Amino acid sequence: MKQNLFTLQSLRKVPEITLIFWTIKILTTAMGESTSDFLVYQINPVIAVALGAIGLVIALILQFFVRKYIPWIYWLAIVMVAIFGTMAADVLHIGLGIPYSISSLFFAISLTIIFFIWYKIEKTLSIHSIVTVRREIFYWATVMATFAMGTALGDLTATTFHLGYLLSGILFMILFLLPIIAYKFFKANEVLTFWIAYILTRPLGASYADWLGKPSTIGGLGLGDGVISIILLIVIIIFVSYITVKDKKISAAKKI
Repeated sequence: MKQNLFTLQSLRKVPEITLIFWTIKILTTAMGESTSDFLVYQINPVIAVALGAIGLVIALILQFFVRKYIPWIYWLAIVMVAIFGTMAADVLHIGLGIPYSISSLFFAISLTIIFFIWYKIEKTLSIHSIVTVRREIFYWATVMATFAMGTALGDLTATTFHLGYLLSGILFMILFLLPIIAYKFFKANEVLTFWIAYILTRPLGASYADWLGKPSTIGGLGLGDGVISIILLIVIIIFVSYITVKDKKISAAKKI
């Protein structure tokens, strides 16, 4: 039994759900928003989207190639999903003129379909079970859909509903904490509360990134998307380096 558990742990392709996981996740969503906006406004939008797509493909190839969870590879994939997921949602609105309400609904339906097929085939939506290639494909398809949906939701509240970036961030922070509280104190379903919180990290991080980076004329502090992207990248690297060292120490201790 212990051997089986050890084998499953060694095959795990995603991190454990801890406070540092949620911290890095929110930071990556914020970086995805600021980096995407910086790129599409600094260079040709078509080229920016193409670069985002190439970066995503490379990151996912690396993630699928390794046989276990490696922090820097996993979080690189998450960052690239954040950047390209933001671009995908923005293309629907800016490029095609689709309202955020419609794109939010579209991505919500897409996410529901992915969840349905995933559960129908695998009988579980738990990320603790991501130990096969097929489950990992479902996982990353879900992650991509949550980023795109979260981007549209954040823009919907900030612009369409006229809440602005700061109030949107506060709103999504409250909504993000609700499923965590429901799980911790009221024994709500672990899988359900995880995915609800996961979805909400996207508009939460994006709202604060926009508030910090966007000009004061549209409700931001005017620090600049490029500056915010660099700061977030540095902080993410620090956190990922920390968990990499920590994981190596834990692995070394297990071998003794």
